[in-house]
Amino acid sequence: MDTVVTPAHATTHPLDPLAPGEIAAASHIVRAAHDLGAGMRFETIVLHEPADPADRRAFVSTYDIATGDLFEATVSLTHSAVTAWVPRPGAKPRIAPDEFLLAEKLAKQDPHFVAALAKRGITDLSLVCADPWSCGVFGHPDEEGRRLIQCIVWVRNRPLDNLYAHPVEGLTALVDINRGEVLRVDDIGGPPVPKGESNYAELFQKTWRKGLKPIEVVQPEGASFTVDGYGVEWCGWKFRIGFTPREGLVLYDLQIRDGEAMRPIIKRAALAEMVVPYGQPTGVHPRKNAFDCGEYGIGVLANSLTLGCDCLGTIHYFDAAVNRIDGTAQIIPNAICMHEEDAGILWKHTDFRSEMTDVRRNRRLVVSFIATVGNYEYAFYWNLYLDGTIELDIKLTGIINTAGLMADGSVGRGTLVAPGVVGHIHQHVFNVRLDMAVDGPNNTVTEVDTVADEPGPENPWFNALSIVETPLLTEKTARRRTDANAMRFWKIVNRERRTALGQHPAYRLVATSALRTPAHPRSQVGQRAGFVTHDMWVTPTRADERWPAGDYVNQSTPGQGLPAWTEQDRPVADTAITVWHSFGHNHIPRPEDFPVQPAVHCGFILQPYGFFDRNPTLDIPPAKSAHSCCA
Repeated sequence: MDTVVTPAHATTHPLDPLAPGEIAAASHIVRAAHDLGAGMRFETIVLHEPADPADRRAFVSTYDIATGDLFEATVSLTHSAVTAWVPRPGAKPRIAPDEFLLAEKLAKQDPHFVAALAKRGITDLSLVCADPWSCGVFGHPDEEGRRLIQCIVWVRNRPLDNLYAHPVEGLTALVDINRGEVLRVDDIGGPPVPKGESNYAELFQKTWRKGLKPIEVVQPEGASFTVDGYGVEWCGWKFRIGFTPREGLVLYDLQIRDGEAMRPIIKRAALAEMVVPYGQPTGVHPRKNAFDCGEYGIGVLANSLTLGCDCLGTIHYFDAAVNRIDGTAQIIPNAICMHEEDAGILWKHTDFRSEMTDVRRNRRLVVSFIATVGNYEYAFYWNLYLDGTIELDIKLTGIINTAGLMADGSVGRGTLVAPGVVGHIHQHVFNVRLDMAVDGPNNTVTEVDTVADEPGPENPWFNALSIVETPLLTEKTARRRTDANAMRFWKIVNRERRTALGQHPAYRLVATSALRTPAHPRSQVGQRAGFVTHDMWVTPTRADERWPAGDYVNQSTPGQGLPAWTEQDRPVADTAITVWHSFGHNHIPRPEDFPVQPAVHCGFILQPYGFFDRNPTLDIPPAKSAHSCCA
């Protein structure tokens, strides 16, 4: 098993992520030009896009915990100068990993919090875990103008015990993280803390399942991809890899070879936002509406991946560099994994007359990263296939967020997963931003429905089906939802070009995990995560419209992002467009999800649809595994 790592400090292309030295330089340049004093913190230091080959630039978001003021800076690293300085009144930065542990520390030092624990018989604070959560906006007067973190409480039976088996229901601390103080402790009482242990880690496992023989991934000639810095080529594909603290993995300039030509498909692809709303209306639970990108940053929470465990085969790793709140750089080793996987049969046919059989095996290139957000793990896999298909597969695992029983002993809006332990119903709703460039910069989205024709002279046997194609020409028209009855999908079409068959080249978006959250419009998710109301949105591509729930989601005001932008109803035909796709997983917990959840999947597929003149994989050579044998 081989592994190669691309270091985070090699900068040779304008789209390469900022190197650690560039992150430190950007913070130094900003501080020198606009020193905010002892309370100066850095939310984001990232490559400024669009990239300028002649002037390497950084985007910096910085704030002052003393005043609450936040500013955005554009920094020329080439000229060591701040070229733009923009105040953002009222905006509140993300909650940084550095602040997670600080919030817990402040809660455990507060005498009211300690007294509430003691009332429950909990006196060993080393076993208390106060998980920091974003808290939204609920209109309480004492919260006005503050930057807040809510601490939800569990307690271990002993060190390393699974804390989520022991929820301290009815107790939370609300921390003003800028002022470094507990604003208040909310204690509405609750049931006794469940004491039964539900451990999953290797050190607690006493017996192991027998009969599992090893499965090894063998690539005797190495991988089929080549890597140059952050540039990748694989089996006709060509693209670049990026990484940001908020989005995590970014793919740039996806192109595929067609004969002698490289044809573009996507300019930029990345997860743009995700929200996890919970459905329990009592206690702290209505405030559980975590925006894991906009409120925390899914990139800064990325794991360092382990060879032979997280990824199998011949692996290429990319390190990631992100900023700390003091402006220094943190390197996440092996943050991105790239490898190949067998993907079953690509195509096969047997001519029953000649008895000749042709079969080709499929494979995919997998570019992935995994983030741990408190109790939950999200594993993101961008898969590229030989036939031009692009797929995002998200695996959800980790530990469900647990709670105690209701005062009357019922489970409330949830499922009993262990004695006294409840998993509440919730959703995981993702939104991806796809800057499309199918065969060129100007694209149009067309909705495609399959409908049954009415009976009549042209349909005497009642079997006629019609394909109804509707171009979506403006933003409001392009706010769309899936329709299973119509087998609906959307094509991203280049109407300025034609193939040899006279068709406009296109890619189609297949919404395999459409999710309609039933949240009320006046709920937190209804007000602050408007992107969940439609499965697809289309906007003109703009560098200043990157975040579907707004630039600063932490304690945000209603209606930001996609709902506001698309009210302009701008034209989105035959121009540079961004497709925003919302999808996800409706999670009604089950006992099998605890104490650790087997991975579940959601995602979407982009497929060539009249992009090629015929099956583009006829040149894939036959292959037969020399390592396969009869059992």
